[in-house]
Amino acid sequence: MGFKESGQCHLTTATTTVTVSSEAYTEPCASSPSSNVNQILLLLQSYDVNLRVLAATEIRRLTKTSQLYRRHFSGAVNPLVDMLRCDSIEAKEAALSALLNLAVKDETNKINIIDAGALEPIVAFLQSGDPTLQEHAIAALITLSASSVNKPIISASGAIPLLVETLRHGNSQAKSDAVMALYNLSTHPGNVSLILRTEPIPPLVDLLKSSKKSSITAERCTGLIELLVGFDEGRTVLTSEEGGILAVVEVLERGSLQSREQAVGTLLTMCQSDRCKYREPILREGVIPGLLELTVHGTPKSQSKAQTLLHLLRDHPYPQSELQPDTLENIVCNIISRIDGDDQTGKAKQMLAEMVQVSMEQSLKRLQQRALVCTPADLPISNFTSEVSLK
Repeated sequence: MGFKESGQCHLTTATTTVTVSSEAYTEPCASSPSSNVNQILLLLQSYDVNLRVLAATEIRRLTKTSQLYRRHFSGAVNPLVDMLRCDSIEAKEAALSALLNLAVKDETNKINIIDAGALEPIVAFLQSGDPTLQEHAIAALITLSASSVNKPIISASGAIPLLVETLRHGNSQAKSDAVMALYNLSTHPGNVSLILRTEPIPPLVDLLKSSKKSSITAERCTGLIELLVGFDEGRTVLTSEEGGILAVVEVLERGSLQSREQAVGTLLTMCQSDRCKYREPILREGVIPGLLELTVHGTPKSQSKAQTLLHLLRDHPYPQSELQPDTLENIVCNIISRIDGDDQTGKAKQMLAEMVQVSMEQSLKRLQQRALVCTPADLPISNFTSEVSLK
């Protein structure tokens, strides 16, 4: 039990009494954490809010990069959650920051924080007029929602609509953090439909337009959009949103490897769901050059998806089983002949020529390498067009 007297806090347990002055308090020694942890945990039980803030701040510092201290301070979860209900804004922020660091890379602490009742005040902070408190709350949700156990609990708490509202009206950092939390939640079955009900695609498209296409924010936006277009409503909204498909195409061209894979997956999902409805809107945004480049330099999944999408975008696609090794060039040329604008046509033709050149050079190198270990009769006949179709 603790009480304030002359700037000191007297903390008593069944076996010992510890007197701590906030002015005389020294930083714990990392080499001998146990006694320092006990000292800080006792401070956390003080009636003096200032001393509790001091303890929470120290926990935040010690657990910032130390997994060892995160384990040692697992007993701080309940008193820190209690601090979230204090009247003091400073106490709330200090406790929330400490809880956030305790949860990083620690599944047990993530679950215990939710079990201790932290979610109710955290969700309330999302509606706070204090920007710092709101940002801390979103950051906490990013970390807590990384736990598969917590995902359905957080989604049931009413956090999703508030995160989407932040996506609409928050500042730049809050929007980026909100999309991170939403992306984490979207990986739980059933949560995507809950997110879709909050009409997130317009603010996601706006954020995607304003973000650097290779950024983690753009990657999370594209990942969410790919999941949302799995629903007819999501596909309809993205198509009707001004610049929606174009924003995805731009990520396909300039995004990270992961976001480019998600972007081509988005367009492929749309085209596979209703080719007649979505083929023209996708073609209008000049997707062909990016798809061609992706068939060469994308991830294996991106390459496969890009080739399949090129097949679907063809004017009269034939069954995939009928594709021959040299048909990709024919498919691309067929699409090129139907694109309006010399610039797009020239760019696509140039890229196709580069693809063929790269393929020829790779084939020649392989032939030269094999010539060192094979007799002339053993050498296969190489077809450079088949190399293009396999990229």
